[in-house]
Amino acid sequence: MEGFRIPIGEWAATALNWIKANLDGLLEFIRTVLGGAVDGLTDGLLGVPIIGIVVVAALIGWTVRSWRLALGTVVGFGLILGMDVWTPAMQTLSLVLVATLIAIAVAVPLGILAARNDTVSAALRPVLDFMQTMPAYVYLIPTVLFFSIGVVPGVVSTIIFALPPGVRLTELGIRSVDPEKVEAGQAFGATPGQILRGVQLPLASPTILSGINQVIMLALSMAVVAGIAGAPGLGKEVVAAISTLNIGQGVEAGLGVVVLAVYLDRVTSALGGRAQNRGSLLSIIARRRAHALAA
Repeated sequence: MEGFRIPIGEWAATALNWIKANLDGLLEFIRTVLGGAVDGLTDGLLGVPIIGIVVVAALIGWTVRSWRLALGTVVGFGLILGMDVWTPAMQTLSLVLVATLIAIAVAVPLGILAARNDTVSAALRPVLDFMQTMPAYVYLIPTVLFFSIGVVPGVVSTIIFALPPGVRLTELGIRSVDPEKVEAGQAFGATPGQILRGVQLPLASPTILSGINQVIMLALSMAVVAGIAGAPGLGKEVVAAISTLNIGQGVEAGLGVVVLAVYLDRVTSALGGRAQNRGSLLSIIARRRAHALAA
């Protein structure tokens, strides 16, 4: 078998070059939409007075969790401001929010479809395994080829890398709903769509929110990769620090990512806890309805 080789790399290169040559209009549309979304959100965040963003973020933390999170938010955002990395932090936050929203918009419907169809679930599983285990830097090869250097390849790479846990945990949450509660809805004459919206999604929401939390964390972990692709933000600061061995710049940019990650993690975790309480209440109501119907 000496000299035998499967030219997968050549096949992939041919496929990517074909896409680049024949789907240039679609790629340009994606570039315009994603670039415009990130740039618009960045301009909006930077156009708001800094104190306004800090106050709103603190109020969100206080509302969803506690005054301690609000205080920690003020301290953390003050640290970002004090290190003079506010602008790259807002650029990174914009990239993460846009990528997360798109990933969720794709992941949740796919997870619902996989939970309701075993064939779809079996087909998606190896694709998700591939997406989640492929080294993140490899995604830069096709994305930079398609969209050139800038924020768009960073967004697309982030979406691909962060999407799998959203699909998996959405499917897991819906499949974990007690069949007795689904049967109770069916006994009341509810349609499959009504059962999905009124029973399965509310009861599965804690698990789905855990998936969203993981999507956000993975998106933030891609900040450096986005920086390598030329996306402005904290990732670009880290890349610049590595290239110049600037320890201070690297530490400050890294701390900025940590502050954003901790804040978003605490907020989404708190929302997941609230969903858990609401799901428990719905579970009790559904169980009582099922027992009443059986009686």
